Amino acid sequence: MRPLFTREEFAGRVAKARLAMAEAGAELLLVDHAEFLAWLTGYTVSETMYRAAFLPREGEPWFVLRELDAGPCRDACWFTDIVGFPDTAEPQAVMAEEIRRRGFAQAGIGADHASYGFTMQTRERFGALLPDASFIDLPCASDLLRAVKSPAEIALIADAAGIADKAMAAIAAQAEPGISPRAAAAIAAACFLENGADSGETGPIVPGVGNHEFLHGMMTAHPLGDGDILHVELIPKVRNYGARLMRPLLIGTDRRGLSPVAERLVALQDRQIAAMRSGARACDIDAILRDGVLTERLRPVYDNVTGYALGLYGRTPRTSDFSRVFLPNARWRLEAGMVFHMYVSAGGLGFSETVVVEADGGRRLTSTARKMLPAGPN
Repeated sequence: MRPLFTREEFAGRVAKARLAMAEAGAELLLVDHAEFLAWLTGYTVSETMYRAAFLPREGEPWFVLRELDAGPCRDACWFTDIVGFPDTAEPQAVMAEEIRRRGFAQAGIGADHASYGFTMQTRERFGALLPDASFIDLPCASDLLRAVKSPAEIALIADAAGIADKAMAAIAAQAEPGISPRAAAAIAAACFLENGADSGETGPIVPGVGNHEFLHGMMTAHPLGDGDILHVELIPKVRNYGARLMRPLLIGTDRRGLSPVAERLVALQDRQIAAMRSGARACDIDAILRDGVLTERLRPVYDNVTGYALGLYGRTPRTSDFSRVFLPNARWRLEAGMVFHMYVSAGGLGFSETVVVEADGGRRLTSTARKMLPAGPN
């Protein structure tokens, strides 16, 4: 295994991190957020035991983690200074000793205090081990520094999007009255693995009922009948970079007369995606869809986001990245290279796309037909 990106790309990431450190007055950066670890070093691993990388303002970074994981870390990282510890050791104590040994015992140590790895217990333990150091918050740096994706990152997301399209087509081709959400998930999982996805984790595949409450429903083995909607959300990842795609699959005939609703949702979302150009305000992009759905009375209320950030995923406590979301109060501005999962739902129907922001509007990386998909061979 070798680093996923070029040394030049990692150098650019390090430069961005060091600029944030300089602005905050930090001499050393502690990195313990799984996605930030992967982005900055090339390697990430679950927090079965605490692990972190350290980036000084000058010189090479180093990584401290379980000896069991040190080999894969050495293979994946762009640098060579990897410190492994036995399972009998206390991770923070090993890290504190490395910080002292390298001359940073009295340094200003930057850390993202919003990182799910940097808990109060972690902060207090480091404080006790390094009483002469000061800890400086770099607010949400773990997510925001990597918000704009490089062409190489977008290429990996596009690969994942292609797998989502293939899996959606496979489910639609095999769906018929009597299919269950679990059976559809099995089709998707097999397609993921056959086409190079990291795992067979599919996303929610559930009956489409109500307005939007079905989106995070529980998968069942209950068979669907004529006129039912099978809601399919697919979330394949390639080398930890994820794409997402949602479509409603109509089983049999449109007994509920949902085709006009599907057409309006797609038309409103098409307008929203077209407006996703660099410099646009997120709240204005959100309003195109949210206000349209409410004005046309496709839903009585619209209280969930209309999109959120996509990109790199580690083995973390969260399955979606809400560091950037589309809401009426979202004042941040889009930048070229940002990637989002844009979604809309109403009447038991859900549509979504993986969208990259470009200078003149959003570009879909997913390519499945924008409609309520008919089940069965076409």
